[in-house]
Amino acid sequence: MKLNELRDNPGAAKKRMRVGRGAGSGKGKTAGRGIKGQKSRSGVAIKGYEGGQMPIYQRLPKRGFNKPNRKKFAVVNLGLIQKFIDEKKLSGDITEDTLVESGLVRRKLDGVRVLAKGDFNTKANISVTGASKSAIEAVEKAGGKLTTTAAAAE
Repeated sequence: MKLNELRDNPGAAKKRMRVGRGAGSGKGKTAGRGIKGQKSRSGVAIKGYEGGQMPIYQRLPKRGFNKPNRKKFAVVNLGLIQKFIDEKKLSGDITEDTLVESGLVRRKLDGVRVLAKGDFNTKANISVTGASKSAIEAVEKAGGKLTTTAAAAE
């Protein structure tokens, strides 16, 4: 095979249709837009418009509620904390600030919440905004203490 013999697979590169280039092209004059009307003109975007009828997204009932002052927590699993302790990136008393400094948490948001996924077997004092009940039990079972500072604990 030589460079001058390289070819695309048949049908791989389809030429785009150039519209409005004369009657002989098959897409001349109105360029496939029909005659007159809003959609034949340029600069028209009719997304949810139904010809004056109430659009379906406005006819359907709305359900649910998004709490405007909802708290967003940075979530950390116990298994990851254990991994960082094993790699000597965390030691001693573990707070939200030490979690950020070690790189385990990118930013605190409204606080850090610890969940129980993974194994935890180090005696450590952890103080965070919130934690699941199973996470608190897992830390205490390992001989440590997990304290929460907010009502985020379940």
